[in-house]
Amino acid sequence: MLSKFRFILLGIACGITVYGNAQVVGGQFSFECLRLSSAAHTTALGGIAIADPSEDIGLVDQNPSLMRPSLHNQLSINRNNYYSNIAVNHFQYGYHSATLQTSFALGIHSFNYGSTNLTDDIGNIYATFQPNASVISLTASRSYETKWRYGAQLKYANLQLPNAHANAALLDVGVTYTDTAKLLNIAFVAKNMGFYLASFETKSALPFDLQIAISQRLAHLPVRLMATIHHLYEWDIRYNNPADIVTSSFLGSTNVVSNKSYFADKLFRHFIFGANIYLHKKFTASVAYNHLRRGELGLKDAAGMAGFSFGFMLDLEKIQFNYARSFTATGNPFTEIGLNINLQKFTKISSLSKINWNTAYANEYWNR
Repeated sequence: MLSKFRFILLGIACGITVYGNAQVVGGQFSFECLRLSSAAHTTALGGIAIADPSEDIGLVDQNPSLMRPSLHNQLSINRNNYYSNIAVNHFQYGYHSATLQTSFALGIHSFNYGSTNLTDDIGNIYATFQPNASVISLTASRSYETKWRYGAQLKYANLQLPNAHANAALLDVGVTYTDTAKLLNIAFVAKNMGFYLASFETKSALPFDLQIAISQRLAHLPVRLMATIHHLYEWDIRYNNPADIVTSSFLGSTNVVSNKSYFADKLFRHFIFGANIYLHKKFTASVAYNHLRRGELGLKDAAGMAGFSFGFMLDLEKIQFNYARSFTATGNPFTEIGLNINLQKFTKISSLSKINWNTAYANEYWNR
């Protein structure tokens, strides 16, 4: 059965790669907000966490197959204090239908880019405008046999700019393999496949991506290690920085040396390495390294902490508090905080028993 699913995943990857080759990399997408993580825990793990089995419904936005019965009636609220006073808010709610044997999630995401001055040709300010974007997502996930789970997420994205707007319909699909005996999780996700419903005068590509990840809980240490590979459809995602070109002078002649292959750099720009460290039953620390961020946004001679991120989760049973700090670029990092609320543990409402409000489900993934 495992071999069968390997062929299925390979077929999906090959089929979507044809689509992916038409995409553009290097900051030329529309709806780049879709790349931002929607949970503080994800931010702490480098911005992508598709194989993390933590009990955090905010991770469902990363991989729709992570939605499962144990996340029933969980509400996630996340606030990202991004750069330049950009405010990012995420809300996610999960519900499991025992009748349909399907787990659902509803997400609402908003991005406020602050105030922008509108000026005439000579610079006189005549109005202000607040560019903003919003995304509404609906996720459905089901299990297959005992170790597999698959899911899909439909998204409607809207972007408002001065005198222009665009919106698009997108689809994410994900598959997760879980072996609780080996403490292993493997996930594959195709993200942001879709089309414009209305576009700007100049149409840019949507931020499509193919990702695969593995997470392994160590048997004798309280640690879960994770490795994520993104941009599977494109080998060379390295920016050809003019500053990397080396010139040398000899006997009055100048030679330009620019034929380095940068193989290792090109390879590791596809990787994010992270770990959950279970310091206590109620306290988990997370740390990650994103080589693409460091390569693109870190200063060549003073990269500092660019590409690194860390955070923690405090589990109070009814409420989980998440904190993350991400050094996206050289300089000041940004902070994201999140709150996960188990609604059925807060209030027992007998009148809502018909919709299984108070039902609790065991975690089918190995978490700690």
